[in-house]
Amino acid sequence: MSRPDVLVIGAGVSGLTTAVCLAEAGLAVRVHTRHPLQQTTSCSAGAIWGPYLVADDRIAGWSEQTRVALGELAGDDATGVRLVHGLEASRASMPPPGWAAVLDGFRPATGTDLPDGYASGWWYTAPVVDMPVYLSYLAARLADAGGTVALSPVASLAQAVALAPVAVNCAGAGARDLVPDPALTPTRGQLVMVENPGLDQFFVEHDESTAPTYYLPQGGHVALGGSAEPGRTDLAPDPALADAIRRRCAVLEPSLRRARVLTHRVGLRPSRGRVRLERTPVGAGHLVHNYGHGGSGVTLSWGCAREVLRLVTGAGLG
Repeated sequence: MSRPDVLVIGAGVSGLTTAVCLAEAGLAVRVHTRHPLQQTTSCSAGAIWGPYLVADDRIAGWSEQTRVALGELAGDDATGVRLVHGLEASRASMPPPGWAAVLDGFRPATGTDLPDGYASGWWYTAPVVDMPVYLSYLAARLADAGGTVALSPVASLAQAVALAPVAVNCAGAGARDLVPDPALTPTRGQLVMVENPGLDQFFVEHDESTAPTYYLPQGGHVALGGSAEPGRTDLAPDPALADAIRRRCAVLEPSLRRARVLTHRVGLRPSRGRVRLERTPVGAGHLVHNYGHGGSGVTLSWGCAREVLRLVTGAGLG
């Protein structure tokens, strides 16, 4: 591919999903990335479908589109997507969020369902995604559609538009410096991957504080979380935090206490008060921004990617 129709910046879940949508629509697409797929923030995610760390009146539609798309992929081991039943609970007495009430298997939790210290909760079934497997699936699907991935960082948005008539900015937390955009701030997240002691249900604490507790079974392993640390940017696992995460999860599920640790994951969520998804002319080309998804990159991925496709093809670009 000498000159693509569209150049996508970033090979996380937003970048790859966007590239797949564009390539499967018949456009020649090349993804430029600073990091290999397995070193992206997306690869460090838990990840379960559910709006998190993002406040935007457009997310309901984007989230629902993504939920349906992930549901269609569930059951195929090659995708890493599973539909898992589980409990979300809050330490405060509160009603469930509107998005939860429409999910399969939804019902309010009774007092006997709730762990000690929790005042309310709700059961539902949602997609849980093994991100290393899922990103590899997306990359293979992109290749099948004729798209390519280049381990070649883009120095500037102007350079990106010079390489293709349309560039799509899916740089995640990197957009803060690339755009630049001071409204975007990194929110550090850390989790611990352990062997699965036999769990087939998830638990998620409804808490957007610095220490949300969750465990997500993903076949042979379980993701234990987590943390949400605004402004912290170091990527080395914090041993004290990892121990605290394991202790919190073991209180809720004692079988996790002796589960063997497989690895640690750390990533920087691209937090922004509002997702930036818009098209703007840059010189003789066009730039589409698709970043600022906070902790909802997976949850918004297909909905936002289809919006990018609409902006590109609707304007006769590409």
